[in-house]
Amino acid sequence: MFPRCATDVSRRKMNTRGAPVAAFRGGTANERGHVAIIDRSVEKAHIWLNELGEELGSADQRYAYRVLRAFLHALRDRLSVDEAAQLAAQLPIFIRGVFYEGWDPSRTPEHTRDLDSFLERIATEAVLAGETEASFATAAASTVLRRHISAGETASVLHQLPEHVRELLSASAAQIVKD
Repeated sequence: MFPRCATDVSRRKMNTRGAPVAAFRGGTANERGHVAIIDRSVEKAHIWLNELGEELGSADQRYAYRVLRAFLHALRDRLSVDEAAQLAAQLPIFIRGVFYEGWDPSRTPEHTRDLDSFLERIATEAVLAGETEASFATAAASTVLRRHISAGETASVLHQLPEHVRELLSASAAQIVKD
């Protein structure tokens, strides 16, 4: 809405460039400088990292973050652009940011089809001891991912993966059913 007269403009708050600042309505969160959706996303990111830490048997959130990041990147790069976007839509904001970090959609999906290259990628990016630790970390990250995305999206993601990778990720699902 435009000001009716010059005095209306003079009563409005101005930013450092002299432009009018929109008034925030009601929010005690805004008065404290918080944005609820960001606070909630930070909380969700910590939930994911804590759950992954439990699956890994470690309280080290930096380790859990490295594993989650490497897993999401390796998974993302083996999906079509459309499927990667559909998966990302179900991730919390900050986890989605990690998922998209450094992504070049023109280079996906990667055409390496073997499990060894998938695990090697995760081991390298997460700075793990080797394929055995990467296999354990992948199963743990897959377990956490399954808890937070729909069964339909899980099926769509698995459908696009090579058989050996699909088997590893499905094995973590069997573990969830047993527990």
